[in-house]
Amino acid sequence: MASSDTKLPLKPIPGSYGVPFFGPIRDRHDYFYHQGRDKFFADRVRKYNSTVIRTNMPPGPFISSNPRVIALLDGVSFAILFDNSKVEKRDVLDGTFMPSTSYTGGYRACAFQDTSEPSHALIKRFYLNLLASKHDTFIPLFRNNLNDHFADLEDKLAGKSGKASFNSSVGAATFNFLFRLITDKDPTETKIGSNGPNLVQTWLAAQLAPLATLGLPKIFNYLEDFLIRTFPIPAWTVKSSYNKLYDGMSHAGAAVLDEAERVGIKRDEACHNLVFTLGFNAQGGLINQFPILIKWLGLSGEGLHKQLADEIRSVVRDEGGVNLRALDKMTLTKSVVYEALRIEPAVPFQYAKAREDLVVQSHDAAYEIKKGEMIFGYQPFATKDPKIFENAEEFVGHRFVGPDGEKLLKHVLWSNGPETDEPTPDNKQCPAKNLVVLLCRLYLVEFFLRYETFTFDFKPLVLGPNVTIKSLTKASSF
Repeated sequence: MASSDTKLPLKPIPGSYGVPFFGPIRDRHDYFYHQGRDKFFADRVRKYNSTVIRTNMPPGPFISSNPRVIALLDGVSFAILFDNSKVEKRDVLDGTFMPSTSYTGGYRACAFQDTSEPSHALIKRFYLNLLASKHDTFIPLFRNNLNDHFADLEDKLAGKSGKASFNSSVGAATFNFLFRLITDKDPTETKIGSNGPNLVQTWLAAQLAPLATLGLPKIFNYLEDFLIRTFPIPAWTVKSSYNKLYDGMSHAGAAVLDEAERVGIKRDEACHNLVFTLGFNAQGGLINQFPILIKWLGLSGEGLHKQLADEIRSVVRDEGGVNLRALDKMTLTKSVVYEALRIEPAVPFQYAKAREDLVVQSHDAAYEIKKGEMIFGYQPFATKDPKIFENAEEFVGHRFVGPDGEKLLKHVLWSNGPETDEPTPDNKQCPAKNLVVLLCRLYLVEFFLRYETFTFDFKPLVLGPNVTIKSLTKASSF
């Protein structure tokens, strides 16, 4: 029996997995087609009067060997997912199933490894050292890529359609930045050419198809469900795309791979891990995070735009340019980035298995979880917990300004850990956590040095919004 020093009442975990085989199918139809993601969880919280429940998570049979999870749907219970002494994260990155290692050259990428595996610390330390060695490159390299991005947006707006796809434009800029950061070379110098984002999206889509929906008319829902959640898409269908990414990294990143070998990582394993990091962790995250940032910025209106522009231009003027010291002084800009990361985290799911019998606490009760049970955390419910955040469903740009606001940062969890923690070789927090925050701040700085405000449309997608820029109002010189 697990022990706990909590004085909260110990309760059985409510919820139901339903009839074997049919229960998971019923739940995934509710999740994808009948209710949608948020309503799926909210209805069950109301039904069972609990933020810790039992349910099935997609994809279910046939792809998942066991779709049963214990779902954590508040900001207190969610914290157990970061305690690596109590939970294991071996092969649970994508949830209740794992794509074939054929997608990654036969290797289990570091993101799928548990902290107890020696290779996890070795590879993650390699990542952290690589990022540290590039520290002085972040700002000038990203600013250079943003110049191309903003020029592209303006060209598209001046064209016949009078609008510009933000996602495709920022996706190209992000991929080019990341590839150059790792290799010191442009992807156009390799087999990747200018197709990097498309190659990554093709490769990712095949792996993650069971977790997605195409948004087809309702009449096709059951056909779609059968086609993409009965049999996994074979890796050979996207082999050509992946090989171009691997070959590009192998040739352009020769110096980085030399260093990997020096620290004891096999050259091909290091290359497959770098491609995974470039495609899944970094590109797959950042290409969604920037549209999320722009979406909420746009919804907030011109008042916030003016406040940001005034702060950014004043600090840049006083500091004589854009640098780390200037970025650190922009308190509202920092807060807006944290608020975007809080209200709509680009990766909304966390999974782990209990290493031992344990007790997890919510605000109101304690619950026993048995060794080996799958634990699932839905991050948007944790980071919009009304018992932690006032007006939790609203985007409040100044939420994290000042001492009281800074105290809330421990509840911002987008990076697989609290914002107040740091990634280390011994935890599962994103190694590029600080870089992502820096790039989001830098994006806002570069945007409001050029523009006063903007208009846009967006459509919600499974992994973030699809944003279309309709107009950009240029700033006068300052």
